[in-house]
Amino acid sequence: MSLLSKFKDDPLLSKVLRSSGALFSTNTISLGLSVIQGSLAARLLGLEGFGLLGVVMVYAAVINSIFSFRMSELVVRYGGEYLGKGENNKASAIMKAAGLTEAAVSLLAFLIVALTAGLAEHYLTESPDSAWMFTVFAVGLLANFNTETSTGILQVTHKIKLQGTINLIQSIVTALIIVSAFLLKGALPVILGAYLLGKIIFGLGMFFAAQVQLRRVLGGDWWRVPLPTVKSSREMIRFAVSSNISATIIKIFRESELLWIAFFLSTEAVGLYRVAYIIVGFLAIPADPLIATTFPEINRLVVERAWPRLKDFLRKITTLSFTYNLALGLGLVLFGRWVIQIYSGEEYIPAYPALVALTIGLVFNYTLFWNRPLLLSLGLPDFPIWVTLTVGLIKVGLAFWLVPKYGIVAAGALLSYYYIASVGVMVLRGLKEIKSIESREQ
Repeated sequence: MSLLSKFKDDPLLSKVLRSSGALFSTNTISLGLSVIQGSLAARLLGLEGFGLLGVVMVYAAVINSIFSFRMSELVVRYGGEYLGKGENNKASAIMKAAGLTEAAVSLLAFLIVALTAGLAEHYLTESPDSAWMFTVFAVGLLANFNTETSTGILQVTHKIKLQGTINLIQSIVTALIIVSAFLLKGALPVILGAYLLGKIIFGLGMFFAAQVQLRRVLGGDWWRVPLPTVKSSREMIRFAVSSNISATIIKIFRESELLWIAFFLSTEAVGLYRVAYIIVGFLAIPADPLIATTFPEINRLVVERAWPRLKDFLRKITTLSFTYNLALGLGLVLFGRWVIQIYSGEEYIPAYPALVALTIGLVFNYTLFWNRPLLLSLGLPDFPIWVTLTVGLIKVGLAFWLVPKYGIVAAGALLSYYYIASVGVMVLRGLKEIKSIESREQ
């Protein structure tokens, strides 16, 4: 049987690809609109303004993640399990607890951003009177008070394609405002407002879409179910806290790159690095739908203890992701300068070496994207924490030495090191655990 036939005749893989395809199609359109948005913003604002915009947007996201409990993973891990068993009251309690916790965390994150906006202006920008931008953009955190929980709900109810539809709507609105600003020579506040409006549309859209699905699956009175007791929820609390710590570590060491660049270098360097980071981020377009649709299936196979089926599924998903990621990565390396020039103009071409450095790590990461979901499903939420913390501390330690000396190229290389080292170790640990469980059950 040919490799293509094995992929085609696998019902589980076909199910995942169909769901991913629906999400991918809307995400592709959103990508096109995102390219337009970023390109026009980069050309309109210039290096310094584009860098400042990135710092403002990332700062709010990082603060939110420091307190976030990654409720989507909790909902998938436990809510999905209870739904699969027909235990709707327990599933309802999980959804309710997740939603209330995330809302409280979003409010706390907004307050922290508002209180520290002056410090962010002082240490991360060279722009006086920019503190208000940090506070205003943080309003998006309030609008996204239930986004993580809603994402998990759409995953376990097999309606994740709605996320792509909502993302497309917000992308259209944001793009229209930015195009208008570009034609009318608008200023940075207008561009910031466009991105903020997009976040508000996405957050509220996800909330209402998830509520519709909860009513369909659990009934109109699902929210009246009592919250789970601490005693009965000890494992879930441990899972949520572990996810929070892991998410915080990831944000500090991996997804706060623009803030580190701003701290070590300048806003102009942030502008260059941001362009490289955005372009390499296009690798996430086909990967994100797969991530969203494979986690519930991995979790289901673990719950069913279908180890041969799980290993076969992981092999096929890895082969598929490696094929398209390698092709996309080679394309970025070969045509990166041209892509940068088309995207943002000649002023940003010095970002190319950083783009190449970032591409290596991102290709590796998105090929083995299932590393952390597998560990979570296997009941090993603490292991990613120690791996990401250890690798991240090494990365930051080297950054103090290398980034001031070698600039954004060193930053890109260090982030690639982080991806390769952390993802590689977690993949090996997950596969080892499967093998160990299989041997014990034989």
